[in-house]
Amino acid sequence: MPKRILKGTVVGDKASKTVTVLVERSVTHPRYKKIVKVTKKYSAHDEQNKFKEGDAVRIIESKPHSKTKKWEVVYDAA
Repeated sequence: MPKRILKGTVVGDKASKTVTVLVERSVTHPRYKKIVKVTKKYSAHDEQNKFKEGDAVRIIESKPHSKTKKWEVVYDAA
């Protein structure tokens, strides 16, 4: 099964080797059939503490690094 890759923006970089990434996607509302934006935050592993708040990044599924950290930052999404 291929690993999922998501594109998002770093919204938090305070923790050591961890960044919080906000991923936004568009879905159709089931009743009103209108396109709405849905956001979700993911904790991602950043080994070199390279990414700062506001950076556009891509994250990929990985083995669990901790209870909530199951993603890794791959590279800038520029």
